[in-house]
Amino acid sequence: MFTPLPSRRQESWDRETEKQLLSQGHQTLQNLGVNPANIGFSYLTMESDKFICIREKVGEQNQVVIIDMADPNNPSRRPISADSAIMNPASKVIALKGRFLQMARKKARESYVETELIFALAKTGRLAELEEFVSGPNNAHIQPVGDRCYEEGMYDAAKLLYNNVSNFARLASTLVHLGEYQAAVDSARKANSTRTWKEVCCACVNGEEFRLAQICGLHIVIHADELEELISYYQDRGYYEELIGLLEAALGLERAHMGMFTELAILYSKFKPQKMREHLELFWSRVNIPKVLRAAEQSHLWAELVFLYDKYEEYDNAVLTMMSHPTDAWKEVQFKDIIAKVANVELYYKSLSFYLDNKPLLTNDLLTILSPRLDHSRTVTYFTKVNQLKLVKPYLRSVQSHNNKGVNEALNNLLTEEEDYQGLRASIDAYDNFDTIGLAQRLEKHELIEFRRIAAYLYKGNNRWRQSVELCKKDKLYKDAMLYAAESKDAELAETLLQWFLEEGRKECFAACLFASYDLLHPDVVLELAWRHNIMDFAMPYFIQVMREYLTKVSPAPKTASPACVGAGETPPRVSPLTDNPRLFAPG
Repeated sequence: MFTPLPSRRQESWDRETEKQLLSQGHQTLQNLGVNPANIGFSYLTMESDKFICIREKVGEQNQVVIIDMADPNNPSRRPISADSAIMNPASKVIALKGRFLQMARKKARESYVETELIFALAKTGRLAELEEFVSGPNNAHIQPVGDRCYEEGMYDAAKLLYNNVSNFARLASTLVHLGEYQAAVDSARKANSTRTWKEVCCACVNGEEFRLAQICGLHIVIHADELEELISYYQDRGYYEELIGLLEAALGLERAHMGMFTELAILYSKFKPQKMREHLELFWSRVNIPKVLRAAEQSHLWAELVFLYDKYEEYDNAVLTMMSHPTDAWKEVQFKDIIAKVANVELYYKSLSFYLDNKPLLTNDLLTILSPRLDHSRTVTYFTKVNQLKLVKPYLRSVQSHNNKGVNEALNNLLTEEEDYQGLRASIDAYDNFDTIGLAQRLEKHELIEFRRIAAYLYKGNNRWRQSVELCKKDKLYKDAMLYAAESKDAELAETLLQWFLEEGRKECFAACLFASYDLLHPDVVLELAWRHNIMDFAMPYFIQVMREYLTKVSPAPKTASPACVGAGETPPRVSPLTDNPRLFAPG
């Protein structure tokens, strides 16, 4: 009696189902000419619902009947002697147990027979005989048999067969299943296929053979379209350190591309933020900056974010980031370098507010950088509003050359508060674009005489001679009063000043004023005032000068006179003795 060859599929087949099928098909098999004695588990095998394989003996002849369930009316009979037979459920290939194939090979070296013999040896685990067989001359189709062995999990046999036909790609896959990772890497190197590298790499990662996985990975990451999948495979399993090591090693490859530098920067931002800045400084030109920007922002790496904004020429965003996160992102030199390049001038004023809150002592340095594009009037208004004009006094001095009204008035007010009358006088003389009357009105009430003196000077500059002289008289600034009266060309004002000097008992000042306002005074008025106040001695120098002038006019021209003057009948100009006799001025 024959014993059927057990198989994995047969072991998984439901025996009760098979019994039902046999009982239902018993009559049908008899109708097909099958001996009823051979219809049973000892002679019949059902690998699936596709084929039925029956061994029977007709006379002295052993044969195998194969019934295709898709065409059961046309059974196939083969004159084959075997201990057992199994039909492959996927194709019309039969596996036999026994020495039939070996005997058949001796009679005829047909490819079909040798191919089935190889598979039979693999199926029965006779690897030594299999290796000896394929090493010798044969006509078998080894590649298909290797594929069948691989699909059925007979990896040792598949290894021998793939090695024999030098199919290194399938050999690498087989070695991975056998856990021979080093050999799998060597085979993948011979196959030099991206698909094979990926398969071996993934297997090495699963087996925690990271050194070998890195060798495989270096052949994968050079392909930009494969990089993301490989990174996801590592990350999904939590092997971040190993992934970073792989990409670091890949940067030196000749075929390194932007994706590698970009993905490494992103990994640094997530897992090694302390190394990201160095990486960006070295390779910022080789990364996809928008992609790395998003990663840096998500990881709150503000300093690196500013660096990338700067390189990407998004200066506005760089400045906003530094002001939003000054502890991590603000650096003085970098900020001043970037703020000068922003497109939105409104950021200038935001930066001024930021400096006042965080770095007030550096505000003037910032203003020096911003001044070419600043609206100085708006800037002065802002600092006035926050009451910080004193802080930006150097800035005001540096931009006063523009003669801006707001700047001039702000600086003049500061100088007044600081009681720097010399600086105020210099500012007034150099820059005249300000409200002179308003400043004069404020200064005439100042407690310091020098500022009241400046007020009189301002009134004089606005042709308010009487106010100017009255202010000088009030502060007993006799010299200034005389000069302003003389400059006014107002005879009435000069005579009024003379009378005031006499009322105050300032005889010396009376005498000095006669010469300061020499061209404006009437001799008869002066004579009357001198006679009435009994100060003819003080007026006598004035009258002497007047007499000399009159005599010069009525006397013949001296021989030393210029011929041009004599011919034209001109008289020498009337010269005030003030410039020739400065000692005539009264003190004060």
